[in-house]
Amino acid sequence: MKLAMIYSFLKQDLAVIEDAVNETIQSNNPVLREASSQLLNAGGKRIRPVFVLLAGKFGNYDIERMKSVAVSLELIHTASLVHDDVIDEAEVRRGEETIKSRWDNRIAMYTGDYIFARSLENLSALNDPKAHQILAETMVELCLGEIEQIKDKYNIDQNVRSYLRRIKRKTAILIAASCRMGAIAAGVGQEEEKALYRYGYYVGMSYQIIDDVLDFTASEKELGKPAGSDLIQGNITLPVLYSLEDHEIKDELLQVFLKEKSTPDDFSWIIQRIKTNGSIDKSLELSDRYLKKAYEALEILPQNRAKQTLKGIAKYIGKRRT
Repeated sequence: MKLAMIYSFLKQDLAVIEDAVNETIQSNNPVLREASSQLLNAGGKRIRPVFVLLAGKFGNYDIERMKSVAVSLELIHTASLVHDDVIDEAEVRRGEETIKSRWDNRIAMYTGDYIFARSLENLSALNDPKAHQILAETMVELCLGEIEQIKDKYNIDQNVRSYLRRIKRKTAILIAASCRMGAIAAGVGQEEEKALYRYGYYVGMSYQIIDDVLDFTASEKELGKPAGSDLIQGNITLPVLYSLEDHEIKDELLQVFLKEKSTPDDFSWIIQRIKTNGSIDKSLELSDRYLKKAYEALEILPQNRAKQTLKGIAKYIGKRRT
């Protein structure tokens, strides 16, 4: 089953949000308008708006209030992708040319900043100081995550704890905020709001771990980029960290990183070892533990279609292989 089928009953409201996202990023400046539209038109699952809407189903669901939150969170995610591509020097995203590739780094950074600003402006329609505070805190965490990712590039001496803190800031915090802010917009009770936040955090952690696994196990066609691209760009993910316990792999990777100009072929042996030495299974075990906690977080919530859908999404994430 495709992911979109799990939450197909939200199709109409998601269409409203999609239109609002496109309308919000419009600009009088032709370069900003074209660059922003290019990224949005490249697609994406819009999973953060989905979490906003599902969380809202546990309270007083109002599509206008939900829309303000969902659009802002999707724009923050989109802006972070633009900045990510600059940091990673990525030429392709979702099989399409990146903004930094089509224009340059300055245009990409200003486009990302513009989308961030539009996100904050859009949320002003929601008159709730708590929601604004959460959004601000989330953006701070995202920026810290970006800085940590730069700092830890090519660093083979980092540990699992630093990796988990980084993916919390890079991915999980925004999914958790989507659940929490959707709950706030719908006036959900405090205990349910906290439960939804925990669910989003645990699902987000699992999702990113599996993403990092797929970077090694999925095909180039499925990824839209060569397998092992994160490692080639110097990003040390969980399967790599587990593999570095093998001193032969650690020594080989250090030599490749120290080369003045390494090529993807230099990483071939390392990538093959990572795929076959048990690090993938060990990473997936940790992902499963996070998913178990996500299911447990839902237990206090009342039974409704939204709860079943949240469970369905968690199950889908756990089985995701492409």
